[in-house]
Amino acid sequence: MTGSRTLTYREAIREALREALQRDQRVFLMGEDVGRYGGAYACSKGLLEEFGEDRVRDTPLSESGFTGAGIGAALGGMRPIVEIMTVNFSLLALDQIVNTAATLRHMSGGQFSVPIVIRMATGAGRQLAAQHSHSLECWFAHVPGLRVVAPVTVADARGMLWTALQDPDPVIMFEHATLYNEEGEVAAEGETSCDLDKAAVRRSGKDVSLITYSGSLRKTLDAAQRLAEEGIDCEVIDLRSLRPLDDATIMSSVHKTARAVIVDEGWRSGSLAGEISARIMEQAFYSLDAPIERVCSAEVPIPYPSHLEQAATPQVEDIVAAARKTLRT
Repeated sequence: MTGSRTLTYREAIREALREALQRDQRVFLMGEDVGRYGGAYACSKGLLEEFGEDRVRDTPLSESGFTGAGIGAALGGMRPIVEIMTVNFSLLALDQIVNTAATLRHMSGGQFSVPIVIRMATGAGRQLAAQHSHSLECWFAHVPGLRVVAPVTVADARGMLWTALQDPDPVIMFEHATLYNEEGEVAAEGETSCDLDKAAVRRSGKDVSLITYSGSLRKTLDAAQRLAEEGIDCEVIDLRSLRPLDDATIMSSVHKTARAVIVDEGWRSGSLAGEISARIMEQAFYSLDAPIERVCSAEVPIPYPSHLEQAATPQVEDIVAAARKTLRT
């Protein structure tokens, strides 16, 4: 990347938060431990000292309460960023998110908007056990009225927040908990915002489409590299947006490769992988040369022991095996 610099994913999020607070006085951050502690993942470290308690607000341990307060502030003309520590805790705020934030524009006939961004960590891989490690992105992607995004690259982590704050509808931003220490390049200067609607082709190929998002992207790219050593040329699609899905990019890839493997850290039953598979069948059935394969997490609560956590979630070997299977058909 010309004129680039290297940041960690965590630093990119922090920089995006700082930029938003600087650019728009209506923006404020609220959540558990975002102020004095600097955030559960250190993404807001230093922002309280820079912007003060009115704009970086520590909240009680009440996801329903502070998410509801954020929705009210958005209705009142503010641009709140609400941080929920982990996706499992967001279940305590589902009523506010699904029954209020997602519905008010529709129920008011367009008279009201809820321009709120709700950020949360998601996913397994850090031995935090079943109440801190699930991947529930599909639950939110099911709901009309919400926009759901999953930045995985450092550049997307840096660019998506400001774009999300311009949206009149609620935006749910999922940050995979294993990514915060990952390094990547971002533009050295100039505009960093990015398109929330488009999937990204992270690797071009002609033999099989590997479709994934969030923390599974690195594993999928590693699988593609391993398959390349066998002469199998994989295309890797990073969905980026989970609602709406970028059907055009998905179908374009499948029309080219005639095979698809969907890698999803969610559970297989009722999964985002199942929705994508159905859309491919509806829109690209006659391009397929093999059944679609899905690589998902085992249908168990995420275990605590590291070896069981690895066994329960998609790994490189699983993706490689699924891709090979499509080519044997």
